Amino acid sequence: MKNRKLLLCGLLTLSTLSVTAQVEELTPQEKRYRDSITALNLENAAIANSQTAYNEGIQFFSEGNYAKALESFKKSVGFDPNFTAAYYNQGIAENELGKFSDATVTLTKLIEKNPAYSKAYFQRGKAYQGQNEYLKAEQDYDKSIALDPANPKAYYNYGTLRFLQQDYKTAITYFTKAIELDKNFAFAYNDRGSCYRMLGDYPKALTDYQEAERKNPNLAFVLNNIGTTKKKMKDFAGSMAAFNRAISIDANFHLAYNNRGVAQLENNKLEDAKKDFEKVLSINPKYAPAASNLSALYFKQKDYEKALEYAKKAIELDKNYAGAYVNSANAKEMLRDLEGACNDWHKAGELGAENGQTYYSANCQ
Repeated sequence: MKNRKLLLCGLLTLSTLSVTAQVEELTPQEKRYRDSITALNLENAAIANSQTAYNEGIQFFSEGNYAKALESFKKSVGFDPNFTAAYYNQGIAENELGKFSDATVTLTKLIEKNPAYSKAYFQRGKAYQGQNEYLKAEQDYDKSIALDPANPKAYYNYGTLRFLQQDYKTAITYFTKAIELDKNFAFAYNDRGSCYRMLGDYPKALTDYQEAERKNPNLAFVLNNIGTTKKKMKDFAGSMAAFNRAISIDANFHLAYNNRGVAQLENNKLEDAKKDFEKVLSINPKYAPAASNLSALYFKQKDYEKALEYAKKAIELDKNYAGAYVNSANAKEMLRDLEGACNDWHKAGELGAENGQTYYSANCQ
């Protein structure tokens, strides 16, 4: 048995030596060829894996699953760091998820790889805009437009940026340019309409909103805007029709319920208004304006305890909601709590409510 063990050890040693000898027999040229083939195969495998992950990301994105899409695009970039489309879509997914800081980093890397990638500047501009870095966003939109002056979305986003800064006239210029480049750009018509509405030009606002509806009849927020504009123009029936249509498109669109409720409250349709405000809070329990509107409704019904209850609820939801303090003060006044009413009117005035300042001056000084 001892001799057998020695023999086995000898065989193993010989086998190992034989394998080693085969490797060493490769010429330097053959080794370089072998290494290049191995590297090429690894590179091809990485590219294939990157493409697979990228395709999965595109599918997830199309389904609205931005978190899964982001995971896939990151994998794609990990396999192939030079795959610019994966970088770009990773940045878009991060923007969609509100991860604006991450999107800025991703898109900056892409721009470093390809400084002429106009859409990367556009998306990074969106990321900066999401972080309220308006100057940087403007610079990126300008760069995007310089590289691709035919991209309507760059003009549109620039317009939204000016709108947020309450520069409505400049915003109109950019929305108009976006519309010139894309006659069917419903969002641009809608947002230009909002500029006109903010400037008090309700006929022009309504014209743009209605054009947006023609371009895309299934945008509930456009119909909601039509409703609020018609209400401003004292067209109660028209506003109600628009709100009803918005709700028929999106049964959970709480803004349309709230605005329809306001229209009904102003026209003394109190029970219908109450149903709408209660519906809003069932959809979005944290929406302070609906609670404040219920306070105003109960005040109209002379139920001052309920009015105060809902005003307090609105303030709990949003401590900076001026209208809720006005409603709270009005209810407190009727409940003979003048000191509390004065405190609330004063707070409302501090938050910018003109009627809060007026009531405070008339009743508390």
